[in-house]
Amino acid sequence: MAEPERVSSARSMRTIERILVARGIEVGDEIPDDDSGEENPGDRTWHRRARAEYALKRWQAATPPRFQEAKATVPEVISWADKALTDGASAGALLVTGPTGTGKTHEAYGALRRIAAGGPERYELITVNSADMYGNLRPSQVMGAAERELRRLSRVQFLLVDDFGTAKTSEWTEEITYRLINYRYNHCLPTIITSNLPARDDQGPDLSDFVGARVASRLAEMVTTLVPMIGDDRRRGGRAA
Repeated sequence: MAEPERVSSARSMRTIERILVARGIEVGDEIPDDDSGEENPGDRTWHRRARAEYALKRWQAATPPRFQEAKATVPEVISWADKALTDGASAGALLVTGPTGTGKTHEAYGALRRIAAGGPERYELITVNSADMYGNLRPSQVMGAAERELRRLSRVQFLLVDDFGTAKTSEWTEEITYRLINYRYNHCLPTIITSNLPARDDQGPDLSDFVGARVASRLAEMVTTLVPMIGDDRRRGGRAA
């Protein structure tokens, strides 16, 4: 039986039950309750569950097979994801830094998964490695393609840029990065960035060396949660990170 028909049938049976009780006739308790969150599309829990199912499917489609089991475990990452779910405009950016193999990408995909599981009213995301992102943004023979891609990345609800800071720096990459970061900052769009480079390091290279002073300044304003990851390379132990 289709879902609307099942709900309608349950309501009809409930009406019959009330009539019989009013006449003093006992009835069994096998009649389904139309207020059940499992069967009632008018119930808030039912709607949240349906939204979560839809969002998780979108998350799975945007997540590489290696990270399909990703789960946020760091308290700061969990806290950021919960804020992005309930108040995306104030969530800002999550920056996860650390050496190779410390679990940055797992945490990033885990954060997006946690948001999806919460059943958001809307769930749109793009996940991209920074090298692929810059490759797609380079001018091509297709007129306007790069600008359309930049608009797509700039305006999407949730954006994950993985391995930020690995591309070769140039005036072009700095300009593109500034336009992307500045748009998302001005429009209060939740953003996740992972990088092998520290946010700041007086002893060696850091993110500001890659993005330049102008982008670094905007990024500093945009990032509300900084999570440095430490530890050994988990990839060498057989687990991707």
